[in-house]
Amino acid sequence: MTDISDILEKAKAEGRNYLLEPEAKEIIVRYGIPITKIKVGGDLDEVLKYAEEIGYPVVLKIVSPDIIHKSDIGGVKINLKNKAEVEKAYKEIISATKRFKPDARIVGVLVQEFVPQGTEIIIGVSKDPQFGPTIMFGLGGIFVEILEDVSFRIVPITKRDAKEMISEIKGYKVLTGARGKEPCDIEAIINALLCVSKLAWEHQEIKELDLNPIEVYSKGLKVVDARIVLEG
Repeated sequence: MTDISDILEKAKAEGRNYLLEPEAKEIIVRYGIPITKIKVGGDLDEVLKYAEEIGYPVVLKIVSPDIIHKSDIGGVKINLKNKAEVEKAYKEIISATKRFKPDARIVGVLVQEFVPQGTEIIIGVSKDPQFGPTIMFGLGGIFVEILEDVSFRIVPITKRDAKEMISEIKGYKVLTGARGKEPCDIEAIINALLCVSKLAWEHQEIKELDLNPIEVYSKGLKVVDARIVLEG
């Protein structure tokens, strides 16, 4: 297993100020944050093999240092239910990538577990010039995009800080079981906030971090997408 410092140094050596999604997820899982099952296939045969190992349905995503916004170019396919759908999606992803950037360096295609929908949350980190790393929490989807229903703290945070961050957003009732919905695992969210805080504090070369969406269930949670941008 690669050291975190080696992952960060590799990106810098390649002239990247951002991590590939598998790199970002390898780092966050080291800090105790649950992620969806993932494997990176170098060709179609490997992708099909990993889809079988992970179990259908799966998600496919292009992995390329030249493609940052994967969805925008057709580099993501979700809810693939069988071998035929995976094979078709793989070919479409590679074709879309080459159309967008013919000389794109393709590391492979990420095969990811397709998880059931829970309650979506977002946890983020940004580097403030004055205060250093700050951590953000909010509900995902329209809540963060339109209502901007989020809370902030300066890193590092305590368990009390994490509880307050969760309870002070307007959408708190969504997490506790509004309208008969099953309550979310608040302890799992608290733990994720503390783990992200520790990561941001110990690796201050991280300029931005976004875990969005994170699907939260009555027991546990899983990070679906992860993005890390480095300073420099």
